[in-house]
Amino acid sequence: MEINYRDFLKERLNEDNFNKLDRLDSRDVFNFVGKYVDICNPESVFVRTDSSGDIAYIKDKAVALGEEKKLNTTGHTVHFDGYFDQARDKKNTKYLLPEGEKISYYVNTTDKQQGSREILDILKNIMSGKEMYVCFFCLGPLDSDFSILAVQITDSAYVAHSEDILYRSGYEAFKKNKSNTGFFKFVHSAGELENCISKRVDKRRVYIDLEKNLVYSVNTQYAGNTVGLKKLALRLAIKKASREGWLAEHMFVMSVSDQSGSKAYFCGAYPSMCGKTSTAMLPGETVIGDDIAYLRCRKDGIYAVNVERGIFGIIKDVNAKDDPILFKALNTEGEVIFSNVLVDKKGIPFWIGKGGKCCEEGVNFSGKWFPGKTDSQGEEIPLSHKNARYTIRLRDLENVDEDLENPRGVKIKGLIYGGRDADTSPPVEQALNWQQGIITKGASLESETTAATLGQEGVRVFNPMSNIDFLSIKLGTYIKMNLDFGKKIEDTDMIFSVNYFLRDKQGKFLNEIQDKIIWLKWIRLRAEKRIDALLTPTGFIPLYEDLKILFQGVLKKDYPKGDYTEQFTLRIPENLAKIERIKNIYRDLIDIPDCLFSELDSQQQRLKECRKVHGDYVNPDKFNTR
Repeated sequence: MEINYRDFLKERLNEDNFNKLDRLDSRDVFNFVGKYVDICNPESVFVRTDSSGDIAYIKDKAVALGEEKKLNTTGHTVHFDGYFDQARDKKNTKYLLPEGEKISYYVNTTDKQQGSREILDILKNIMSGKEMYVCFFCLGPLDSDFSILAVQITDSAYVAHSEDILYRSGYEAFKKNKSNTGFFKFVHSAGELENCISKRVDKRRVYIDLEKNLVYSVNTQYAGNTVGLKKLALRLAIKKASREGWLAEHMFVMSVSDQSGSKAYFCGAYPSMCGKTSTAMLPGETVIGDDIAYLRCRKDGIYAVNVERGIFGIIKDVNAKDDPILFKALNTEGEVIFSNVLVDKKGIPFWIGKGGKCCEEGVNFSGKWFPGKTDSQGEEIPLSHKNARYTIRLRDLENVDEDLENPRGVKIKGLIYGGRDADTSPPVEQALNWQQGIITKGASLESETTAATLGQEGVRVFNPMSNIDFLSIKLGTYIKMNLDFGKKIEDTDMIFSVNYFLRDKQGKFLNEIQDKIIWLKWIRLRAEKRIDALLTPTGFIPLYEDLKILFQGVLKKDYPKGDYTEQFTLRIPENLAKIERIKNIYRDLIDIPDCLFSELDSQQQRLKECRKVHGDYVNPDKFNTR
């Protein structure tokens, strides 16, 4: 017999919180909330509306419960995750799939019946003695065809507070959309706590039910596992987009200005450690988002929005010199949550790469900290975790774009794929067309590991569109989605690639940090067909004269012809080796579009023909203007 969850909740909730749910007039909301109140068995339930009072209640609870602690600067707090709960748990993040259904090698799965029983068993009475927070949010701007409504259930005030900073409030939107049955659902519990951190990380689970648009997350506090509307929602959105003909991408959205001050908008997908955030936050430009974008085709082109309204960013190496706007916001009164940094006795946060003198002792993710402190394995514990974070609203940054909340989105002039390699790709290049760009730049995207992060330098990691960790569909289906998307627009000369990490034979970087603004200025000029370029077997590269003008006009510095030649020499052996690597990966996968192999074969043939004429390494002056 079906449970009447409305009557059940009327008995379990106090009058105020029941009425908040009742005003939504949604059977689906009642059923979702009621089911998990019944299973998780909280002591009380707080329903968060869009009101300032409800928002303040959760923020204050985070401090009262010890999940966050106030810092020296007004509005700033710090949260500590457990020592072994500092990153996304890829091993225990799994899709619940029916028997016989598969996605691909890059996806962890478990049998849906078995996994559902396991997670519901873990959730049984898990909130006993705690308060449950029921929060309503909106992914994307409100009142938009991009909007996706979502409900988060959690027993962590820190998680609910983080989501308030990162996402638009959605309670009133739910009231307007009473018939909405496709909202995203998230159930989280930090589980049993010890010193305000999750105790049972051995039972940490993040399970995703694509059929129900539902994500479970238990025995974890780290925001990447618990803030459901972030990368967990991206997985749900990719599946939804595949059915509806739009794109959910791991991309920034930013403007690039010209000499007149007019703005054009671009999206960019860069794997970790490839310069994504530093590009999105370039001085002199404006940012709409640094992480996740939804893209739709309209009659006049591609439009995109930022799914979020805030940033959950890595704080390592954020400093006054390299990140002046962000650094200023992190040191100004306002609402900021720091996580897993070092805090001194005065309540001042410190982190790796902050600059200036660090305190000699304090508290960090390991407890009391001092220089030279080691863990149980004898490894020295850094002053802050390498994955330490900050959570802040975009509107608190001076460079936030005025169209952040535009329900129509912003018109996109180009898509940029940023990889990291020392010896193959030039600093900037334009694809020959949409198909060649999606396949040879997006679907072939690689990033090299660094010794500082993974202990083995130079290993190339395959990461198509910088989205492989979050795909909820087959890779071939995802590539076809991107290819089909380009068929809906007239101007398909929109795909670009960048590589900030090219080196010479001695290992010296051929690009300086600030040079990335030049590559973006060139991209805008090409996207708007204002300048010519040189046609190579792999794409279009800049003319020296155009870059020389940009370097002088934007950075006020000379750009020697020798630098240009070294940066834009076509490295044929390395390009051919990359094609073989990519082909070998895709040969082992199923349902890959035939055009992927034919496009790679065509580029391979163009490179071989060029080598017959010019040798292995081709000076850019050998190519013709087109």
